[in-house]
Amino acid sequence: QVQLVESGGGLVQTGGSLRLSCAASGRTFSNYAMGWFRQAPGKEREFVAAISWGGRTISYQNSVKGRFTISRDNAKNTVYLQMNSLKPEDTAVYYCTADSTSEAIVRGAIHGYWGQGTQVTVSS
Repeated sequence: QVQLVESGGGLVQTGGSLRLSCAASGRTFSNYAMGWFRQAPGKEREFVAAISWGGRTISYQNSVKGRFTISRDNAKNTVYLQMNSLKPEDTAVYYCTADSTSEAIVRGAIHGYWGQGTQVTVSS
């Protein structure tokens, strides 16, 4: 079992920045690919970013490329999502996930573990 706890969400103006964190415990953190999804009210959960266990393979949704950066610090059992140039359409609950590979996460992390989510609200 893997337990994931997100933090760092909040309210920010358009163009601002936030850094989300996801702290993991349980099974060995460095052996899992990690990623982020988001879900706005009434909409499907969508993929945002993924990173392999070693950090050498990274994937992003096209709409966040150049604005968001995913990273991980395995010594701290933590994965991050740095979000810059935020837009109102980025408003959502952001969820952290852990799965076997980054490709599995891109495809939906259907066998993965999930955190409880953290709210990100971007005002216009």
